[in-house]
Amino acid sequence: MSDKNSIFQDMQNDIENSILNEDIKKTLYESILKLKNEKVNLMITGATGCGKSSTINALFEEQVAKVGIGVDPETMDIKKFDLKNLILWDSPGLGDGKEKDNIHAKNIINKLNEKDANGNALIDLVLVIIDGSSRDLGTSYELINNVIIPNLGENPNERIIIAINQADMAMKGRGWNHELNKPESNLIQFLEDKIISIKKRIKEATAINVEPIFYAAGYKEISEDQIPYNLSKLLYLILKYTPKNKRLSYQDNISSNEKMWENNDELDDYNEKIKGGFIETIQDGIDYVGDIGEEIGEIFGTGKTGKTMGKILGGIGGAVVAVGKSLYEGAKSFFSGW
Repeated sequence: MSDKNSIFQDMQNDIENSILNEDIKKTLYESILKLKNEKVNLMITGATGCGKSSTINALFEEQVAKVGIGVDPETMDIKKFDLKNLILWDSPGLGDGKEKDNIHAKNIINKLNEKDANGNALIDLVLVIIDGSSRDLGTSYELINNVIIPNLGENPNERIIIAINQADMAMKGRGWNHELNKPESNLIQFLEDKIISIKKRIKEATAINVEPIFYAAGYKEISEDQIPYNLSKLLYLILKYTPKNKRLSYQDNISSNEKMWENNDELDDYNEKIKGGFIETIQDGIDYVGDIGEEIGEIFGTGKTGKTMGKILGGIGGAVVAVGKSLYEGAKSFFSGW
């Protein structure tokens, strides 16, 4: 169990300990309550053996999904994991035979068409994981083209992420630098070619443009050691495609194990983008009109909220003070714009 404080509790404490008047405090409390009551529903699916459970265990603080080892699939039905403001729907992997696949596909479709209390789609985002070590992706295409995309409503490209897992085994282990835990140039080219092929197949079948990425959840059966690659990039995309008002739902659940976030393709600073996504939610979620932007920026930026934000991803990608400054400047800019 993580000892991270809840970001919502930190915000409430910072407001309570501030010198703001009671009316302003009340308004800010109400704004935080709105954010606190938001829940995000994330469905994770893919063919059997693609590494759904390993990915969940790498991304999130609690080991919520038992990793399947052996010939029988571990997940036999859609499982619900209700974490702090985050609800994970771990669907059965397809590829267990036509009869079972039909049942699983029907269950997935029913869940994708389920509505929340406000009449909106219950599932905010679907993460489809593809086994990078497999050459036969027929089951994955069946899942994506015929089950997922047709049931995502309008703008389905904004509610689906396709991620190629087990990048380290894409060429049967060749081209992977185990010392640096990253792919070498020949493997990168192989994976990029696979991405192009996947994009083309999905575009031809659905007319939808997707932007797959590759990563490695990093689970090793023998040592039970988990050192992922490009996990920050995957989390960044999850946040990017999650409705802005719901992004803080992930914050209290992200793994604080630093090694989960150390190795990435370095094409961008994903860890900073992740923190920026959270800060943006706080900026936009505070519903108060007034000339107090600097005070609020200082309260959140230098108080417990800023410190908790600085601990996101185990402190990787920037010191606490840097995140506090970003939150301070962001809030100041946001409120001064009214």
